[in-house]
Amino acid sequence: MISSSRYPTRREKLRKVMKKDKLPAVLICNEVNVRYLTGFTGDSSWLLLTADREVILSDGRFTTQLEEECPDIPMAIRPVQQTLLQLAAEQIRGLSVSVCGFEATAISYDVATHLEEAVDTPDLIPVKGLVEPLRAIKDPDEIREIREAIRQAEKGFDYLKASLTAEMTELTASFALEEGMRRFGAICTGFDSIIAVGERAALPHARPGLSRCDQAPFLLVDWGARTAGGYVSDLTRMIITGSISSKLQRLYEVVKKSQQAAIEKIRPGVAATEVDRAARVVMEQHGVADHFNHGLGHGFGLQVHESTRLSPNSADVLSPGMVITVEPGVYYPGWGGIRLEDDILVTRDGHEVLSSLPRELESHCLRW
Repeated sequence: MISSSRYPTRREKLRKVMKKDKLPAVLICNEVNVRYLTGFTGDSSWLLLTADREVILSDGRFTTQLEEECPDIPMAIRPVQQTLLQLAAEQIRGLSVSVCGFEATAISYDVATHLEEAVDTPDLIPVKGLVEPLRAIKDPDEIREIREAIRQAEKGFDYLKASLTAEMTELTASFALEEGMRRFGAICTGFDSIIAVGERAALPHARPGLSRCDQAPFLLVDWGARTAGGYVSDLTRMIITGSISSKLQRLYEVVKKSQQAAIEKIRPGVAATEVDRAARVVMEQHGVADHFNHGLGHGFGLQVHESTRLSPNSADVLSPGMVITVEPGVYYPGWGGIRLEDDILVTRDGHEVLSSLPRELESHCLRW
């Protein structure tokens, strides 16, 4: 779990960003950002922050929960006749500041417009990207949570392999995978699991359906667990249920080499584009680059997709404490797809591969 002492430190880091950006007040509307800054795990609540004041805006459903989870933060609880927007406007009008930012990407245009209409002073300005860069650098508590999420996911994968039968569908296999992760402590999946048999693996974000697991000699599994502390993992492996064709073996080895080339580039100060490029060079050398049609990876933590993007157009630079996926893949409509994904921590002097499942194709062969 995250130590309660972490949250005041995070809010102080945000205040430094606000001071640098000449922003005397900000309304945090993104529920994940509210959780990151306060530890509050509920919803429908915002955080109003100034240089010397903070208050959580919520409603009566969460009074007791706020007292338990955020005992050091004042709360403003709206009556049932008042909306969250009206409460926020009331609180903002009471500030002695000239400007207040609000997280524009976390609320709709309609809500933003009504908020601006309800507040004459201070001036409201839309802001974005204040908290997300802070979330990109994980503290030791977060790294421990992510390690646990990976352990739960890997145990769940082993449980799936032990449970998998020929007549199971993608959907029932996804149930077994979730059951396995929950048995080892996960509160739920980190995201909707992807289990795709044969040619359906050509869909990078396939949804589990009614295709049977014996319908093709392989299936792609992209999954993750969520810990009680709210942190997720994100992994991908292939499971072989039949014979390994020469095409499958050849393409898998290319994907594995591509992933390894990218992982070897990971260290502080390296541009995310350089890591992405290392993977694509291997794909180009083997003539399959046109079949790698997505970014190489991304950060994750409280959400499965967070700041730090490994892609050809990323502006990110790696820093110690970032935790990222490296997930090259190739996709052939009508045949299938292959993807391999591991979770990597950027360390002070390089990197650490946090996930430990074998990457050899033969390690995940089943014989029915």
